[in-house]
Amino acid sequence: MAYYENIKEINMKKNQLLKNVLFNIFGLLILTTFGCKRDVGGLQSPTFPTTAEVFIDGFTGDLSYAAYGTSDVRAFQVDNQVGYGNTTISMRYDVPDANSPNGSYAGGTYLSEIGRDLRGYNALTFYIKASQAATIAEVGFGDDLDLGTKQHQVALKNLQVNSSWKKVIIPLPDPSKLSREKGLFYYAAAPENGRGYSFWIDEVKFEKLTDLSGLTGVILNGDNRTISNAENGDKISLSPFEVSVNLPTGVNQRASISPYYLTFSSSVPSVATVNELGIVSVLSAGTTVITATMNGNITLGKLNLTSIGLAGFPPTPAPTPTRNAANVISMYSNAYTNVAIDTWNTRWLFSTAEESFVKINTDDVIRYKTLNFVGIEFTSNTINASTMTNFHLNIWTPDNTTLPNNFKIKLIDFGANNTFGGGDDKEHEITITRPTLVSNNWVTIDVPLSSFTGLTTRSNLAQMVFSGTIPNVFVDNVYFYK
Repeated sequence: MAYYENIKEINMKKNQLLKNVLFNIFGLLILTTFGCKRDVGGLQSPTFPTTAEVFIDGFTGDLSYAAYGTSDVRAFQVDNQVGYGNTTISMRYDVPDANSPNGSYAGGTYLSEIGRDLRGYNALTFYIKASQAATIAEVGFGDDLDLGTKQHQVALKNLQVNSSWKKVIIPLPDPSKLSREKGLFYYAAAPENGRGYSFWIDEVKFEKLTDLSGLTGVILNGDNRTISNAENGDKISLSPFEVSVNLPTGVNQRASISPYYLTFSSSVPSVATVNELGIVSVLSAGTTVITATMNGNITLGKLNLTSIGLAGFPPTPAPTPTRNAANVISMYSNAYTNVAIDTWNTRWLFSTAEESFVKINTDDVIRYKTLNFVGIEFTSNTINASTMTNFHLNIWTPDNTTLPNNFKIKLIDFGANNTFGGGDDKEHEITITRPTLVSNNWVTIDVPLSSFTGLTTRSNLAQMVFSGTIPNVFVDNVYFYK
């Protein structure tokens, strides 16, 4: 089933807000200001209504509606023909076709003009059905149009619906924080297989449910993650942030939440600190454990972090090549004009490599961290090295290079059809070990192409792979020559 495949794009579009788009729909004026007098005499804190209902056969008087930018601003209307149970009134949403001139998706938020005190509830509930089987990209509450924080946002993503009414329950992670919540409900939905459809929502309200259990915060997908080679200055996110709850049906459900529902801590703050957004900042060498709590209870997931402190960098640049440029095909070197490379990190599945482009004095160098293997591609402009005799590379590593540690280089040629596959691709991998491979010194790898014995064609070289057992490698002066 196709649905909006990039939720980030919807979130980006949501941020282009039409902040004051307020609609009078089918004679239903939802702009009426909630008339409420508040007694603040005697320096008492103001109180806000505890109204549970958002839409029960109509809207409460304090609500306004804002459509998201680039959405179809007329996607929402009140339907007087369809309703849950014995009623014939509901909220109807007409998702546009892809590339509709009226908007590329349906989305908006319902706001309380003065705010609600929701501390007496533990869930937002509603009923939903659609004209067909579909996936609603996102529904939730807490979108109060504050683009800087959205401190109380909770989102149920990729909600599966069909033509039968179903009840949806979205837990309130920490009701004590919701003493004046303005964002009472929001949604975002995109076409299915490029075509629009309709869905209905009814009986939207906050409830105090007695049959919810196991409410737990979640960071890092609930994993106990280990990073053993962090460095000073690294920034690490503990996202995704979620709440997990056991529903009355017995189903365990997770919803995305704002990090402001969580309290983060580091067991050794001198090694790393963590801010209110769940971003870890590495400060010094050592080991720490990063955890979080919600409502005072420890969350699922934690980060075991070891920092090496200041990163090991080459103190001097790699040796400058002196070969005649007419005899060189350079992929990466300041000494020559380089051919076009599509990417120095293909991010293939299971690759953990992170690349960055750094300077050693004035020399440009590629740095790889957490290297297990990394693909380098130049398929858009394959390299004809048929007249070349050698492959050259300089590397530097701070890691232990004693046997059996190694560094490997693989070259791949796409053959006469210049396309991956087809039966004519050729490749070969060589392994560099001691005594050539050493630590804390620039190593020159200068290999005859004839050593790549399986690489029987070299007219359409398209890929290269670095791999091995040394996770930190600096790379320079990558070229073929004759």
